[in-house]
Amino acid sequence: MATALEKKAKEAFFDDEFGLAVDLYSEAIRLDPNDANLFADRAQAHIKLNAFTEAVSDANKSIQLNPSLPKAYLRKATACIKLQEYHTAKVALQNGAAFAQDDSRFANLIQQCDRCIAEESSGLTSTLSSHLSNRNHGMTKEEAEGDSLLSQKNEATLNRPKYRHEYYQKPEEVVVTIFAKGISAKDVVVDFGEQILSVTIDVPGQDAYHYQPRLFGKIIPNNCRVEVLSTKIEIRLAKAEAINWTSLEYGKNTLPPIINRPIGEMTIYLVYPFCDSVRIQLQGMGLESDVGSVRL
Repeated sequence: MATALEKKAKEAFFDDEFGLAVDLYSEAIRLDPNDANLFADRAQAHIKLNAFTEAVSDANKSIQLNPSLPKAYLRKATACIKLQEYHTAKVALQNGAAFAQDDSRFANLIQQCDRCIAEESSGLTSTLSSHLSNRNHGMTKEEAEGDSLLSQKNEATLNRPKYRHEYYQKPEEVVVTIFAKGISAKDVVVDFGEQILSVTIDVPGQDAYHYQPRLFGKIIPNNCRVEVLSTKIEIRLAKAEAINWTSLEYGKNTLPPIINRPIGEMTIYLVYPFCDSVRIQLQGMGLESDVGSVRL
């Protein structure tokens, strides 16, 4: 039965009926939940529908079921690129290339990721330079505070999320709590990337919940932990560096606050990751940098 549904799903996909393809793949998955190909193919249909978060979730599940399936890594990388998660996409491509050494798509997409990462780093340098310039051209205290608040404000979502979440941090970790009552551990899938968190709560008979933020800072995936409790899901993210996260999620226009102190004591907290291009520019300005900050 699952095979027949898979065939119909493929036909729907080739007819550009991507929504129908997703539905048919979902039916097939309910009958055969351990088929990695079904998840990888549904991920491709999600990509066509611009449902990139769902695509990453399906690709992760496919990789979990069959770690040597090349197309699962391709689907994950494609969706991550659309989400501007270039570092995570590159890691997926590098892992998948080991199982498809003759497939040039992996090398081509890795090059694309490298270009995007370089452009992103260049944009960060320009943003920091502009911000410092504004500080040196008579910004009032009120203007500086308003600028800081605007830069840290997360974009509001149009729809209320199914589950509420919050976070707090320690020097070595960030703890994310998702308030989901009565959820079984078998219905929760959590994956970690270099700078991405992917959470899926898929309770039978209910719409699946997906949460996939790009994190403010990098983490150490192998050191992260998840605990499903009776009233909540607690996720502990191990920081790659002991810097202060001014928000949980990273945004292109997000700059950490600059703390006003007398000359000689002011600390400027930089957006993480602290890239070499920023470090070089700061050194050219006569600033001495340490991890995550610059002393004037």
